[in-house]
Amino acid sequence: MDDTPRPLTDHLTELRRRLFWGIGTWLAFAGIAGYWAKDVYRILMGPAVDAALAKGHTLISVNPPEIFFTYVKSALLAGFLVSVPMILYQLWAFIAPGLYSKEKRFALPFVLSTTLLFAAGASFGYFVAFPFVFEYFLSLEAEYVTTSWSMQNTFAFMWRLYIAFGVAFELPVAIFFLSLAGIVSPRRLARGRIYAIPIMFVVGAILTPPDVVSQIMLAIPMIVLYEVGVGVSFLVTRRRERASTMAASE
Repeated sequence: MDDTPRPLTDHLTELRRRLFWGIGTWLAFAGIAGYWAKDVYRILMGPAVDAALAKGHTLISVNPPEIFFTYVKSALLAGFLVSVPMILYQLWAFIAPGLYSKEKRFALPFVLSTTLLFAAGASFGYFVAFPFVFEYFLSLEAEYVTTSWSMQNTFAFMWRLYIAFGVAFELPVAIFFLSLAGIVSPRRLARGRIYAIPIMFVVGAILTPPDVVSQIMLAIPMIVLYEVGVGVSFLVTRRRERASTMAASE
């Protein structure tokens, strides 16, 4: 690694270039998604729409521009979800110059693992958690109240769920890098399990909209991923100790 300090202007230029590629890719995919805005909205909001239709309801629009702006937001969300690999790569490329050469080799695994985990989180939400959440909400109907979800409010609720589940599933990657840096160890993670589990529920409450169902549906996979992270930390720590032993014996 080159320890020569770089001028602040160089960092700002590099940041601007990375932002250009990341945001540019996002907007390009959003523009493509905008061409099929109705279909994109239907797909993204599928769990909510399907649950409403099953009960004989449809989503509603309560002000003139709501449909248009909701379609625009849907295209932006779709563009972001598709451009996640590029955004993550640009993030890594920005911090890579400050890393040692042996650390730079994690570029491809970082991009692949974070992308796959984000996709796994969003997919878990879409196919497992979201349908359960919306069916639960609809079950709260009574003879004196009926469901009338607006397009805009449904989108606002679901985009937060997409991001929350995608980000939460990055937990094993975070633990991997913390273990690699020696900040956490498998023994410390195992001992901290009694504190980690309540924290998962708190994080679930923070990341998801204010309802208990989505909080629980996010906290449960996070607990499983925490255990996966303990295993990852064990492998990283054992490999680092083995490398230290070999270096000491030479």
